[in-house]
Amino acid sequence: MQTADEVKAILKQYRDELEQQFKVKSIAIFGSYVRGQQREESDVDLLVEFSSPVSLLHIISLENHLTDLLGVQVDVILRRSIRQELRRAILGEAIPL
Repeated sequence: MQTADEVKAILKQYRDELEQQFKVKSIAIFGSYVRGQQREESDVDLLVEFSSPVSLLHIISLENHLTDLLGVQVDVILRRSIRQELRRAILGEAIPL
């Protein structure tokens, strides 16, 4: 099982690819990995902004690619789509890469 620091290191290593291939403008990790509460079945929660509008298929493709890179299920949340009641908690713990 990886730590948040290991996940961040892998994502930083592929930052250029994510920007060019997937139009990722910014990415931040939040959730159980940031809190150090991840378990074997935990997914990695990533808060993502894109540099231009993207389709749902594009987001799913990014999730699949990140899952392959990290070797653990990834859940991509669009920054602009955070539900209001969760916004403060998510943004408060999110660690930008």
